[in-house]
Amino acid sequence: MRDAIAAHVHDGDTVVIEGFTHLICFAAGHEIIRQRRRALTLCRLTPDVIYDQMIGAGCARKLVFSWAGNPGAGSLHAFRRAVEGKGPPLELEEYSHFGMVARLSAGAARLPFWTLRNYMGTDLPVANPLIRTITCPYTGEVLATVPALNPDVTIIHAQRADAAGNTQIWGLLGVQKEAAFASKRVIVVVDKLVDEAVIRADPNRTLIPGLIVDAVVVEPWGAHPSYAQGCYDRDNEFYVAWEDISRDEAKLAAYLDEFVYGVADRAEYLAKQPDCRERLKATSRRDGDCLTSRRSVLLKSSEPRATVQTSMSTRSSLTPTRFSWRVVGAVRRARRPGWMARSTSL
Repeated sequence: MRDAIAAHVHDGDTVVIEGFTHLICFAAGHEIIRQRRRALTLCRLTPDVIYDQMIGAGCARKLVFSWAGNPGAGSLHAFRRAVEGKGPPLELEEYSHFGMVARLSAGAARLPFWTLRNYMGTDLPVANPLIRTITCPYTGEVLATVPALNPDVTIIHAQRADAAGNTQIWGLLGVQKEAAFASKRVIVVVDKLVDEAVIRADPNRTLIPGLIVDAVVVEPWGAHPSYAQGCYDRDNEFYVAWEDISRDEAKLAAYLDEFVYGVADRAEYLAKQPDCRERLKATSRRDGDCLTSRRSVLLKSSEPRATVQTSMSTRSSLTPTRFSWRVVGAVRRARRPGWMARSTSL
C-alpha cells in the first residue's frame, strides 16, 4: 500500500475513494494521511468517516460530493467544522447523487458533460454554477447538465483480483466502474489475490478490467470499519463511536495519532484491535477464504501496467455477511510454489 500511494497519489490530485457503504478503502485513506498528502480534491457520492478523517488530518483542499454524513450514526464533525469556518478552509462543490453518477459516467465515456432532469425544483444550480442547462436539439426540452469528472486517481476496494488487475466485486455496488474508467490512474485494493483461472471461471463478477489498473494491493481487512461481503461485516460499533470522537478535535487527533500515524501499516492497525477478526468475521463457507495480512512485499505483475503488492498471510474464511446475498459456487484451492495461492473452480 505504501508504494502504491507514493507512486500514484500526489499533492494537489483529484482523488476518488469509492464504495457505497460497502467496500470503502479505509486502508488507502489512512496511508494517504500517513504520507501527509496535501491540497487534495476529494470526490465521492457519499463522503463518510474516511473523508472526515482525511479532512481532519489536513489532506483536503476541496470536497466534491452529493451527501455527507456518518450513516446511521450522526454527522461528520471535522467536515462540519471546516464548513462552518472553525477548521482548515474547505471548498465545496455539491451535486445530487445522480449528478455525481452523471459526472463520472461522462468522464468514463470521455464526453464533456452529461444531461439529466433531476435539478428541476431545486436550488442546487444556484449554489453550484457548474450545473447548467442545454436545450435538447431533438425535442426542445431544457435539460440540466453537469461537467465530466476525470479524477487523477481512483481507489477501489474489492473482494478479489488477479495479478493483472482484473477485479471482481459482488454485493452492494456504488460507481466503482464509472470512477475507474473515468480516472487517469487506478489503484485496486483486494482482500484476496487469485489465479487468472478463478476470474475466467466466473467472468460476470468482473467489474474492472486489468487494462485500466495501475496497481493491485493485497490488503486483507483494508475496508474496515466498512465491510467486504464474504470477508467481514461492517463494524457498526465504530461508526457509532465516531460521532463522539469527531465532535472533539482533541479526540480526533488522538485517534489519528494512535490508529493512523502511530502504525506502520494495516497489520499494525489490526493488531491494536484484536477482537475485530472474531467479532466481525463472516459465516463459514466452502468457496474460498480471505487472506489476513502479516506483511507486504512489492511484486511486479506480468502485465505491463499492473504492480502487485501482496502479503505473506494466514487465512480466515471468505464468506457472505448477514447484510448480503449468498455467493453461489465453490472453489477448490491448491498451493502453488511461491507467493500466490492457486485456485481452481469446481
